[in-house]
Amino acid sequence: MTTPLFQHGTLALLVPGLLDGTLTMADLLTHGDTGIGTGEGQDGELIILAGVPYQIDSTGRVNHVPDDFTLPFANSHFAAFTPLLTATHRDRRDLQAAVLAQTHSANTFFALRLTGTFTALTTRAVPKSARPYQSLAATAKRQSVFSRERTTGTLLSYYAPQVFDGVAVGGFHSHFLAADHAFGGHVLDFATFSGDVAFQQFDRLEQQLPTQNQAFMTHDFSHDAILDDIHHAEN
Repeated sequence: MTTPLFQHGTLALLVPGLLDGTLTMADLLTHGDTGIGTGEGQDGELIILAGVPYQIDSTGRVNHVPDDFTLPFANSHFAAFTPLLTATHRDRRDLQAAVLAQTHSANTFFALRLTGTFTALTTRAVPKSARPYQSLAATAKRQSVFSRERTTGTLLSYYAPQVFDGVAVGGFHSHFLAADHAFGGHVLDFATFSGDVAFQQFDRLEQQLPTQNQAFMTHDFSHDAILDDIHHAEN
């Protein structure tokens, strides 16, 4: 039996600005030693590697995340990656297509870990907002964008099938941390990658919803442009 993928919240709840922190980092780490997410108020971009959580804030600084840090949305799992391929100057779209062709996993959840050197890597992070929270579209307009012509580090990506678009990002959702911990964030794009690609399949999604949060429980999502706003903000 494969390791399950744990998800707290949904990307859809970020669309209208349901950004209360409803899970602590300490709780998230009980579900995995690897993951991504964002903090309360969409406070930066998170990446967990080898059990250590990092936040890339809107200034571009990489911070260690304390146990009491709270999150509205996150994914985590216990790493059991297997080598998939070695890439040499592969562009992003070609690499993603090669992964799908080799794994035949377009209709399942899986994780990728890319470790090596990237060119023209562009990331982003969003400044923390306070109540009353703004919508995802509004916060995306305030994002900080960072880039490096050449950088070495780890890209962690979760893939979700298109039928789960809105619950997660349909396709690849990727965060990055440089080896020197001086750069990272949500990945917008990169030109080429050279290094090792590791793969981990999931046959189960453990979905946790914030049922103790009144704003989530009483919100009417039928008035939200969920997919349009997610795709605009994530790309």
